[in-house]
Amino acid sequence: MTARFRSTVAAIARTEWRAMLRNQVAVAAGVLMLALTLAAILVSHERVRAVNAERARFQASADEQWHSQPDRHPHRVVHYGHYVFRPLSPLAFFDFGVDPFTGHTLFLEGHRQNSANFSDAGQSSVLLRFGQLTPAFVLQVLTPLLIVFLAFGSVARERERGQLRLQLTQGVKGTTLLAGKLAAHAAIAMLLASPAFVALGAIAVLHGAVAAEALAILAGYALYLLVWAVAAVLVSALLPRARDALLALVGGWIVTAILLPRVMPDFATMDIERPTRIETEVAIHERLKALGDSHDPDDPYFSRFRQQVLAKYGVARIEDLPVNYGGLVMQEGERLTSELFDEFMRADYERQTAQSGIVHRAALASPVIALRRMSTALAGTNLDSHTRFLFEGEKYRYRFVQALNRLHTTEIRYQNDRDQRVGKHHWDDTPRFGYAPAPFAEVAPRHAWPAFALLGGWLAALAVSARWVAQRLERTGK
Repeated sequence: MTARFRSTVAAIARTEWRAMLRNQVAVAAGVLMLALTLAAILVSHERVRAVNAERARFQASADEQWHSQPDRHPHRVVHYGHYVFRPLSPLAFFDFGVDPFTGHTLFLEGHRQNSANFSDAGQSSVLLRFGQLTPAFVLQVLTPLLIVFLAFGSVARERERGQLRLQLTQGVKGTTLLAGKLAAHAAIAMLLASPAFVALGAIAVLHGAVAAEALAILAGYALYLLVWAVAAVLVSALLPRARDALLALVGGWIVTAILLPRVMPDFATMDIERPTRIETEVAIHERLKALGDSHDPDDPYFSRFRQQVLAKYGVARIEDLPVNYGGLVMQEGERLTSELFDEFMRADYERQTAQSGIVHRAALASPVIALRRMSTALAGTNLDSHTRFLFEGEKYRYRFVQALNRLHTTEIRYQNDRDQRVGKHHWDDTPRFGYAPAPFAEVAPRHAWPAFALLGGWLAALAVSARWVAQRLERTGK
């Protein structure tokens, strides 16, 4: 790249910037977009801070109630249950993802696997269905539209005025002209996104645990906006009139940023159906009946279990066992039901993953789908993050219920079982629930790298097209 080429490109870019600065509508729109992005950052950050504070307060209250229980029979404590709440990542402010529509609270008890409850959508007005203002929404949907309106006439308007032919006849290469236009609008795109990028940089500095995720999100959105800036300039250079370029670009924006991301989930749902919660509960109930009932002493499965226990300990009667047979039955029953719950949960997750796969295939035609996949995954607000919370909650539920069942087995005598108690100090031994999001090394290969590859592919294809468009300008002179 020669010094003359760089200086000419810079001169063309400065001329483009001056033209936009003279356009009061363009300046006003840019200022409003910056203000909207800043407002989205502040509002979203405050919402996430308030949500995390509320959930931490509820978790502390639930923990206090758990530890303040009096002396009780362990099986009563199994049914007393415990609440756990899912905290949000520091990056959740940037992209809410599925979090407003999924529950964040689990009630954990024996013999049951409850679904997550208290989603924001379930507790809010129908206005939530119109979407929430987040930095991700502004950059994914609104900023590209403004880029389109700023760049649609970058070349086409000069062609209509005769300025394009004049520049080409004066020796300006088509490559140089396009490079200058592209540099100008790429810089504008980065300027429009600068409040969000500054916020992501601040999160990376203040929260080192998610620094890699924050920087990856920043890079992904920069690539995405560059795709729109390059596409807008190239369409302007290809079509003969500015209005034709505007119509083509707005149509492309509607299809890729609005239509496909909205309709693809519906197609996926129709292609791969999921049973309703009621249907799942019925199926689980039928399977449980076939497995056996730990509360029924005459159940065939647990009759065989009783004989196995007696043979293991070498005694003839339950009363002669060195441990409480009732606790052993509760442990076995919990093991059976938990395995069944896990089977149904994993089957449902596989169906949802298959649905997501159908949506992700449309990313070839809609870069915003790839961007959302990466954005929500790194922000910890995608389906995988929610499912991880459910699986971690189920593991915790199984461990603490089985710990209580072991207390039942070793600390309660079989004779006169129900009238006995264990000391309340045992409740203090229950470990606290801790939800840890998936590490970057696990999330990136599944969600970030494919999105980067697709966005990079789009940018590379546009770069190749730019060379052909530049040659066309030089050849035709218009």
